[in-house]
Amino acid sequence: MTFSRRGGRGSFWRRRLVRFVVSLIALLLASFAMIHLIPGDPVRASLGPAAPAELVAARRAALGLDQPLPVQFAHYTRDLLSGNMGTSFLSGEPVTGVIAARLPNTLTLAVLAALLALAVAVPLGMWAGVRTENGRHRGTDVTFGSVTGTAVAVPEFLYSIALVSVFAIGLGWFPPAGRTGLTSWVLPILALAIGPTAMIARLSRVETQRELGTEYVRLARAKRLPAPRLYLRHVLPNTLTATLTVGGLLLTALIAGSVLVEYVFAWPGLGLKIVESITQKDYPVAQGVILVYGTIVLVVNLLVDVLLGWLDPTSDIREA
Repeated sequence: MTFSRRGGRGSFWRRRLVRFVVSLIALLLASFAMIHLIPGDPVRASLGPAAPAELVAARRAALGLDQPLPVQFAHYTRDLLSGNMGTSFLSGEPVTGVIAARLPNTLTLAVLAALLALAVAVPLGMWAGVRTENGRHRGTDVTFGSVTGTAVAVPEFLYSIALVSVFAIGLGWFPPAGRTGLTSWVLPILALAIGPTAMIARLSRVETQRELGTEYVRLARAKRLPAPRLYLRHVLPNTLTATLTVGGLLLTALIAGSVLVEYVFAWPGLGLKIVESITQKDYPVAQGVILVYGTIVLVVNLLVDVLLGWLDPTSDIREA
């Protein structure tokens, strides 16, 4: 992505806002189409295979499922704009209530995993960058690259299974599933945080080595500036810009990755709920959860764009 000075900053914000709105519309269309393409009859699934055909037909008519898809989409959009996300086919609860009860569990899990990843990855990456500067300590360089590269490649689902097998079933240190206390948070957070920690550490190492090669760092070293002051007051702030930007994007990946992690740990969040609602063909709940997930991703991406624009106050920022 390149930028030029043509166009004003106001134009930049307008383009970002327009892109955000268009993405929301695309998300709404995609979620509606995706759910309705799932094979099976949600009414038959909710009433059971022995339900009379007349009851099934009446239920479909009451829910508006006997109408053409464009009409169903128009009604769904109208209700959504008024704050009504529908009612669960199975429980009869408002979808907004189902989401409100579970969203805090998912967001807290993702935010804690992101904070843990940043807290571990930034110091680790800086240490590796300083230690392997100018090709020194080749063994550390190879080990760091191999371990973090492997950690990035392994999906959260496998981390979840491994952590449960070792620390819950094998050692019995933590509960294997559910939210039963503070200890029940440990394994899900670790499962979500390991991959992002490795990715941010790799980025932090690259940014640290880039900063160490700048003129001001060489000048500071020539003046014999103490190492803690050099690294913490000068190198660290300049490495955090790219690191925090990627960290914001990784937060969206953590939220999305929480689906399988929550399923493994039976965590009472949106991830587990979306799996249940899709398998049970509970259309309104599945659509609502997909919309919430997608909207969170879009909002975080928009905030990252705003952060990038704010960090570049000298240019008018136009995307080429």
